[in-house]
Amino acid sequence: QVQLVESGGGLVQAGGSLRLSCVASGLIFSFDPMGWYRQAPGKQRELVAVVSSGGITNYADSVKGRFTISRDNPKKTVDLQMDSLKAEDTAVYYCYVRRSVITYWGQGTQVTVSS
Repeated sequence: QVQLVESGGGLVQAGGSLRLSCVASGLIFSFDPMGWYRQAPGKQRELVAVVSSGGITNYADSVKGRFTISRDNPKKTVDLQMDSLKAEDTAVYYCYVRRSVITYWGQGTQVTVSS
């Protein structure tokens, strides 16, 4: 069983920065995609950023150039550095890892950006 625990959410003014961290326990491999989704009130959950096999990263168009995802495989962590935050980045952010056909989720951490 894989468990994910996020930290680092909070309240920040527009233009500010936050760093989210996620640590996994259980068996995961470096080639398992690991990253972050977010869900704003009244909206569907959307992919923010992911690190896949070989360290390949992908970002949502809305966060490119502002967010940076990083992964430490021995520590089983994935971080999301969020800069130049906007009000529309306000959401609950969820860490995830995909092991074969199963996706594991963290409990979510709230990010609120005030304008």
